[in-house]
Amino acid sequence: MTPDAALSPLAPLLLALASLFPLALLALTLAAPGFRPRLAGLLWLAPLPGLAAALLATGGAVALPAPLALGLALDEPGALLLGSAALIWCAAGIAAPAWWGERLRSLPYQAWWLATLAGSMTVFIAADLVTFYLAFSLVSLAGYGLVTRDGTPAALKAGRVYFALAVTGEAFLLSGFVLLALGAGGETRIAAIVAALPSAPLVTPALVLVLLGLAAKLGLVPLHLWMPPSYGAAPYPAAAVLSGAAVKAGVIGLVRFLPFGTPLETLGMALAVAGFFSAFFGVAVGLTQRHPKHVLAYSSISQMGVIAAVAGLSLAAGRAVAPTEIAFYGLHHVFAKGGLFLALAALSMNGGRGRAALFWPAAIVALGIAGLPLTGGALAKLAIKDALGSGWPKTLGSVSAVASTVLMLHFLTLASVARSRDASAIAPVAIRAAWWGTALASLVLPWLLFPMVGGSIAEALAPSSLLELAWPVMAGAALFALLRLWRNRPSLPPGDILAIIRQGEPWLGRLSNGVAAIEGFLTDWTVAGAVLLLLAIALAGAML
Repeated sequence: MTPDAALSPLAPLLLALASLFPLALLALTLAAPGFRPRLAGLLWLAPLPGLAAALLATGGAVALPAPLALGLALDEPGALLLGSAALIWCAAGIAAPAWWGERLRSLPYQAWWLATLAGSMTVFIAADLVTFYLAFSLVSLAGYGLVTRDGTPAALKAGRVYFALAVTGEAFLLSGFVLLALGAGGETRIAAIVAALPSAPLVTPALVLVLLGLAAKLGLVPLHLWMPPSYGAAPYPAAAVLSGAAVKAGVIGLVRFLPFGTPLETLGMALAVAGFFSAFFGVAVGLTQRHPKHVLAYSSISQMGVIAAVAGLSLAAGRAVAPTEIAFYGLHHVFAKGGLFLALAALSMNGGRGRAALFWPAAIVALGIAGLPLTGGALAKLAIKDALGSGWPKTLGSVSAVASTVLMLHFLTLASVARSRDASAIAPVAIRAAWWGTALASLVLPWLLFPMVGGSIAEALAPSSLLELAWPVMAGAALFALLRLWRNRPSLPPGDILAIIRQGEPWLGRLSNGVAAIEGFLTDWTVAGAVLLLLAIALAGAML
């Protein structure tokens, strides 16, 4: 990150490239079929302008000329999330050719990948409502193609749920944005709108609608139904970027649109309660899952719940420093969750040889999510310590760390048996390298960045801090040992509430079949691309 006083003269160019370079590659793969085989091995390069912008363009801004007319700007919280998202996209781009092979040379695979990447990079640097909404919609709707790309029945069923919740969330978000713009006298710049919120006449309904839209992306209960089946159906490289980077569109939304400097106690406490409920719901249902991908999905629901709770408590207290704390917590989650999906990819392609070198880093990273001392996750927990404060929020934060330990040990138990049927098989070097690189980033980068976001390394290494971080992990390990004695634990299908409703309501099944018929038409890339483009134009027009 670059301080404003030393802002690189290349900052405007880097911001523009972060957004437009993936779109340029998308145009190239659409127009030049002969380039697709080469591009398949170069997808890891597409996020590099975003990484460069995170390193060199913090404090920069640029307004692209018509017809693009996009407003881009980057602050410190945005840089933390942009840089980490770019790195997990790079890692997944390295692993993708080894996982998909020849299929990655086809137009649908490359197009959905690059479209989702373009939205993922732009959402962190969007400076106005129109740009943010278009980027948010792109990362959500194009992500459908990554979920359904392999075309299995499970993937198509998960894609229907994903698409329905994505559209629902965007409808809430668009409605909230319209109210925000009206309350600010037609202003569309995000900074100006947030500054005017304390005196805006429609502040409460506008923020409620915005939060509902963001909750769908974050996977807060009950808008979480898309996440477990989608992560379960998505191929490992796609699941890595969806769980690591794409879901952070909801996190940056909290950072951008909540007026943390102005206490809004009622709304903040409501968000905190919803966040804590999701945090514990995710763990409770995650423990009933039998596949490690589904466990990771419910862990994401839980961790996004923690972030929402921290955002709500900070909004209620008027803590202006909350955006950086939330972004730092999100940065660690990018590497931890995206990396664990890459670890599963490596473990599933590996036989008996070399498994320890893949599994034990996964154990450290997984327990880091619960705050294992000396990991990057421990620093993430310390970053939100002040937001949790004392009393019941602090208690719930500690109990959530205990619960996360139990869930991560459950995940590791399932991951330990994931292996190739060929005992002599070794995972491709690209997938192993992508996993080890991401694991290293999750452990090292938080330590390098912690002082830059106001954290104290000395405090993190103090015996009192180490003990405070260690006891929830030890308590969670003891609780997991007791839980193992429960032989007939219940098992819920991924999607929990949705699966139960489907069994009890036959008309939902008929509706789902009707949607499936429409989906057969929409999943063709030519049709889907045209619909996505027309939808983006229509939504931009509605915002203007």
